[in-house]
Amino acid sequence: MLFYIAAAIVLLFLLWCALISPRRGHPKWMLLRQYRYAHRGFHDKPRIPENSLPAFRRAAERGFGAELDVHLTRDGRLAVIHDSSLKRVCGAEGTAEQFTAEQLRSRFRLEGTDEPIPFLEEVLPIFEGRTPLVVEIKPVNGNYDELTEKTVACLDRFQADYCIESFDPRVLLWLRKHRPDIVRGQLAQNFLAAAEGLGLKNRFLLTNLLYNLRTRPDFISYRFEDRSGLSPRLISRLLGGQEFDWTIRSRSDMEQAEREKHLVIFERFDPKEDA
Repeated sequence: MLFYIAAAIVLLFLLWCALISPRRGHPKWMLLRQYRYAHRGFHDKPRIPENSLPAFRRAAERGFGAELDVHLTRDGRLAVIHDSSLKRVCGAEGTAEQFTAEQLRSRFRLEGTDEPIPFLEEVLPIFEGRTPLVVEIKPVNGNYDELTEKTVACLDRFQADYCIESFDPRVLLWLRKHRPDIVRGQLAQNFLAAAEGLGLKNRFLLTNLLYNLRTRPDFISYRFEDRSGLSPRLISRLLGGQEFDWTIRSRSDMEQAEREKHLVIFERFDPKEDA
């Protein structure tokens, strides 16, 4: 009887590993692993706002990669802004998706500064021939295919190194089908503890990275405080997957993440100071 119980447990474990197993061996990792990545650019609030051109220039000049967020405007441009809502960073009503690029540029400024919301084609030249980008695609109202396709088309126009990540598995499915050459990653956290407006099924599947069966990401990008879950541990320690940890806000957390061989997305401190 004990033999059959043990065999069942082993089979369930192997099945779980098969469900979450990532794609391995992408040649771009030799480059991507060389850098730390500044969250929404190397901002320095209130002087340098997040996801601003000065924040991205500062990251590149300091030798850091950068993470950024992409939304689709009403007229199909690629706005670099974290939230769909303009309330937090611009103090205004409405969403990035409701406005044209010209309206976003002329009407809104970032975090009380004179800096406008940048567009992806303005950010990419900063990183050409320099450090890599982690591009987060942020679909809204089902625009994942259009947003992903336009983001990739824009990236193709520049000689910048990058990987793409998203919380939305449909973005990764598009990349797997249409651009398997691109390094793709599944963003996640413990959604069972923080629902974020998701239904229970999606919370369970995303927390445990079970969409990996279909998307086969090259990496996972997991909330640092939640990384001890079963699936992220299996992926990074047993199944040969790379993990990014977000968001690292102290040197001690950065050092811990790097001891675990994770890449870091950091903010609020300079990893090169007192190193």
